[in-house]
Amino acid sequence: MAESAQLTGAGDPAAPAARRRATILDVAAAAGVSRQTVTRAINDMPGISADTKKRVLDAAGALSYRPSRFGRGLVTGGDRQLGLVVNDLRNPYSPELAAAVVRRAADEGWSVSLVDIGLAGAADRLLRSLHAQADVVVGYLGTWASAWESRFGATPLVLLDAGEDIAHAGVDLDPIAAIDDLAAHLVALGTRRPVVLDASEPPMPSRRGIAMVEAFERRGLSPEVVHASVPTPEHASAVAAQVIRRTTRPDAILAFNDLMALGVLSACRHAGLDVPGDIRVAGVDGLTVGTLVAPTLTTLAVDFDEVARHALELAVAFGEGDGDVGPHRVVPHRLVLRESA
Repeated sequence: MAESAQLTGAGDPAAPAARRRATILDVAAAAGVSRQTVTRAINDMPGISADTKKRVLDAAGALSYRPSRFGRGLVTGGDRQLGLVVNDLRNPYSPELAAAVVRRAADEGWSVSLVDIGLAGAADRLLRSLHAQADVVVGYLGTWASAWESRFGATPLVLLDAGEDIAHAGVDLDPIAAIDDLAAHLVALGTRRPVVLDASEPPMPSRRGIAMVEAFERRGLSPEVVHASVPTPEHASAVAAQVIRRTTRPDAILAFNDLMALGVLSACRHAGLDVPGDIRVAGVDGLTVGTLVAPTLTTLAVDFDEVARHALELAVAFGEGDGDVGPHRVVPHRLVLRESA
């Protein structure tokens, strides 16, 4: 019976995709178009209608089809290609993440192409070029993720720290437990007037800012939330300078990230405040630069190597057509106590 079933399915265009990676011919048969039309649709070339393109992309998605780089003449020596997307290489977070991903990718036999869509003036062009080269794309896509399939076809996407985005595979970074540990630590030291310096437009706090507020509220405190519209040391320093000039100043400031915390340290230094004697300061990310300032920075650290490990495991699974791998992973932050708190 098993042999008969295999012979019966041999003529079914959808059957090969169930047993092996789908080919361009499978997509063409499923969409009822020619191979050339599939090529045009997948590579966003002119000469086909929007309806035809959508039909081809829908078929490609249903079959989990990924275009071959080799068929497009993009051979790079045989290594599989990982596209890594970051949003600001000026932030040390991006190079530290990229270094971890490159190290892990090398261990797995992948080459890495890096694109910064935050600094680029032509993000769409850069992402199209990356899509043409990469077997899998990993990183911070922001609003580009929602239109990924319609713009870039079936190249698999692994999002980093995308939160509630469940449409794509991803590695989420979860600071909740570490934030709670930090709040407990600060309250135990006598903190009574904490301020959360968030990276968001007022009056709405970020997801991270909300977690910080709730951690103190569980301990009977009501922290004030102040906002820096841009998560940089310069903006954070300007906001912190206003806060610490008040008659009743805070005795702790929790910044959205380490760069903003460095800005807070700068503002405190210029105001003549002792850290941590007069005020305690903490950040989030665990960047190396936090160990090089005085006082050294207390932080909620991300294990970049662990993030890279999960991202590459998902990338390898996609590259090998493993549909059974779980599409979402979580990496928690951890509290790292240093001199500033």
